[in-house]
Amino acid sequence: MQILKAGDVAPQFSLPNQDNQKISLGDFAGKKVLIYFYPKAMTPGCTIQAQGLRDSQTSLAALNVEVLGVSPDAVKRLPKFIEKESLNFTLLSDEDHSLADAFGVWGLKKFMGKEYDGIHRITFLINEYGHIDYVFDKFKTKNHHEVVLAYLQS
Repeated sequence: MQILKAGDVAPQFSLPNQDNQKISLGDFAGKKVLIYFYPKAMTPGCTIQAQGLRDSQTSLAALNVEVLGVSPDAVKRLPKFIEKESLNFTLLSDEDHSLADAFGVWGLKKFMGKEYDGIHRITFLINEYGHIDYVFDKFKTKNHHEVVLAYLQS
Protein backbone atom coordinates (compact mmCIF):
# COMPACT_ATOMS: atom_id res chain seq x y z
CA MET A 1 0.00 0.00 0.00
CA GLN A 2 1.64 3.22 -1.21
CA ILE A 3 -0.46 6.18 -0.03
CA LEU A 4 -0.35 9.26 -2.24
CA LYS A 5 1.21 12.31 -0.60
CA ALA A 6 1.00 16.08 -0.80
CA GLY A 7 2.29 17.30 -4.16
CA ASP A 8 1.21 14.19 -6.06
CA VAL A 9 -1.20 14.53 -8.96
CA ALA A 10 -4.62 13.20 -7.96
CA PRO A 11 -5.79 10.20 -9.98
CA GLN A 12 -8.54 10.90 -12.49
CA PHE A 13 -11.68 8.88 -11.90
CA SER A 14 -15.28 8.36 -12.91
CA LEU A 15 -17.47 6.60 -10.35
CA PRO A 16 -21.22 6.31 -9.78
CA ASN A 17 -22.75 8.47 -7.08
CA GLN A 18 -25.80 7.82 -4.90
CA ASP A 19 -28.05 8.52 -7.90
CA ASN A 20 -26.01 6.16 -10.12
CA GLN A 21 -24.69 9.13 -12.13
CA LYS A 22 -21.02 9.15 -13.13
CA ILE A 23 -18.97 11.71 -11.23
CA SER A 24 -15.42 12.62 -12.31
CA LEU A 25 -12.69 14.70 -10.72
CA GLY A 26 -12.86 16.95 -13.78
CA ASP A 27 -16.43 17.91 -12.81
CA PHE A 28 -14.93 20.05 -10.04
CA ALA A 29 -12.42 22.12 -12.04
CA GLY A 30 -11.64 25.36 -10.23
CA LYS A 31 -12.67 23.98 -6.84
CA LYS A 32 -10.91 22.21 -4.03
CA VAL A 33 -12.11 18.65 -3.51
CA LEU A 34 -12.05 16.84 -0.21
CA ILE A 35 -12.09 13.11 -0.93
CA TYR A 36 -12.59 11.06 2.18
CA PHE A 37 -12.42 7.29 2.13
CA TYR A 38 -14.57 5.42 4.64
CA PRO A 39 -15.06 1.67 5.12
CA LYS A 40 -18.85 1.18 5.16
CA ALA A 41 -21.99 3.31 5.12
CA MET A 42 -24.25 3.31 8.18
CA THR A 43 -21.66 1.93 10.58
CA PRO A 44 -21.01 3.88 13.80
CA GLY A 45 -17.62 5.44 12.96
CA CYS A 46 -18.54 6.23 9.36
CA THR A 47 -21.82 7.79 10.49
CA ILE A 48 -20.09 10.07 13.02
CA GLN A 49 -17.53 11.13 10.41
CA ALA A 50 -20.24 11.87 7.82
CA GLN A 51 -22.34 13.82 10.32
CA GLY A 52 -19.38 16.08 11.13
CA LEU A 53 -18.83 16.83 7.44
CA ARG A 54 -22.56 17.39 6.96
CA ASP A 55 -22.62 19.90 9.81
CA SER A 56 -19.52 21.66 8.38
CA GLN A 57 -20.86 21.90 4.83
CA THR A 58 -21.59 25.65 5.00
CA SER A 59 -18.05 26.41 6.16
CA LEU A 60 -16.51 24.07 3.58
CA ALA A 61 -18.57 25.54 0.74
CA ALA A 62 -17.49 29.06 1.80
CA LEU A 63 -13.89 27.85 1.36
CA ASN A 64 -14.67 26.57 -2.19
CA VAL A 65 -14.43 22.91 -1.09
CA GLU A 66 -16.57 20.08 -2.50
CA VAL A 67 -16.86 16.93 -0.37
CA LEU A 68 -16.84 13.44 -1.89
CA GLY A 69 -17.20 10.38 0.33
CA VAL A 70 -15.86 7.16 -1.19
CA SER A 71 -16.57 3.63 0.02
CA PRO A 72 -16.74 0.14 -1.46
CA ASP A 73 -20.50 0.14 -0.82
CA ALA A 74 -22.88 -0.68 -3.68
CA VAL A 75 -24.66 2.30 -5.23
CA LYS A 76 -28.02 1.10 -3.82
CA ARG A 77 -26.75 1.48 -0.24
CA LEU A 78 -25.66 5.13 -0.64
CA PRO A 79 -29.10 6.82 -0.92
CA LYS A 80 -30.15 5.11 2.31
CA PHE A 81 -27.12 6.55 4.11
CA ILE A 82 -27.79 10.02 2.68
CA GLU A 83 -31.46 9.93 3.63
CA LYS A 84 -30.95 8.47 7.10
CA GLU A 85 -28.27 11.03 8.04
CA SER A 86 -29.51 13.98 5.91
CA LEU A 87 -26.13 14.14 4.20
CA ASN A 88 -25.59 17.19 1.98
CA PHE A 89 -22.63 16.02 -0.10
CA THR A 90 -21.89 13.39 -2.74
CA LEU A 91 -21.12 9.76 -1.98
CA LEU A 92 -19.33 7.58 -4.54
CA SER A 93 -19.42 3.81 -4.95
CA ASP A 94 -15.98 2.22 -5.43
CA GLU A 95 -17.08 -1.43 -5.34
CA ASP A 96 -13.99 -2.73 -7.10
CA HIS A 97 -11.83 -0.40 -4.93
CA SER A 98 -10.05 0.91 -8.04
CA LEU A 99 -10.02 4.49 -6.72
CA ALA A 100 -8.95 3.33 -3.26
CA ASP A 101 -6.10 1.41 -4.95
CA ALA A 102 -5.12 4.48 -6.99
CA PHE A 103 -4.91 6.63 -3.84
CA GLY A 104 -3.12 3.85 -1.96
CA VAL A 105 -5.75 3.44 0.76
CA TRP A 106 -6.78 -0.16 0.04
CA GLY A 107 -4.75 -2.69 1.95
CA LEU A 108 -4.31 -5.04 4.85
CA LYS A 109 -6.22 -4.19 8.02
CA LYS A 110 -6.46 -5.88 11.40
CA PHE A 111 -9.53 -5.99 13.61
CA MET A 112 -10.09 -8.20 16.63
CA GLY A 113 -7.21 -10.46 15.68
CA LYS A 114 -8.36 -10.95 12.09
CA GLU A 115 -6.60 -9.68 8.98
CA TYR A 116 -8.44 -8.63 5.85
CA ASP A 117 -8.17 -6.18 2.94
CA GLY A 118 -10.18 -3.00 3.19
CA ILE A 119 -10.22 0.80 2.97
CA HIS A 120 -8.06 2.77 5.34
CA ARG A 121 -9.81 5.88 6.67
CA ILE A 122 -7.74 8.60 4.98
CA THR A 123 -8.79 11.95 3.48
CA PHE A 124 -7.17 13.91 0.66
CA LEU A 125 -7.52 17.61 -0.08
CA ILE A 126 -7.08 18.20 -3.82
CA ASN A 127 -6.43 21.74 -5.01
CA GLU A 128 -7.97 23.55 -7.98
CA TYR A 129 -5.15 22.27 -10.22
CA GLY A 130 -5.64 18.58 -9.47
CA HIS A 131 -2.73 18.15 -7.05
CA ILE A 132 -2.98 16.78 -3.55
CA ASP A 133 -2.51 19.64 -1.09
CA TYR A 134 -2.78 17.68 2.12
CA VAL A 135 -3.34 14.15 3.41
CA PHE A 136 -5.37 13.79 6.61
CA ASP A 137 -4.45 10.50 8.21
CA LYS A 138 -4.29 11.36 11.91
CA PHE A 139 -7.75 12.07 13.28
CA LYS A 140 -10.63 10.47 15.14
CA THR A 141 -13.96 10.09 13.35
CA LYS A 142 -15.63 12.50 15.78
CA ASN A 143 -13.17 15.35 15.09
CA HIS A 144 -12.33 14.68 11.43
CA HIS A 145 -14.31 17.73 10.25
CA GLU A 146 -12.59 19.95 12.85
CA VAL A 147 -9.13 18.83 11.71
CA VAL A 148 -10.05 19.54 8.08
CA LEU A 149 -11.52 22.97 8.84
CA ALA A 150 -8.55 23.94 11.03
CA TYR A 151 -6.18 23.13 8.16
CA LEU A 152 -8.28 24.99 5.58
CA GLN A 153 -8.64 28.07 7.78
CA SER A 154 -4.94 28.26 8.72
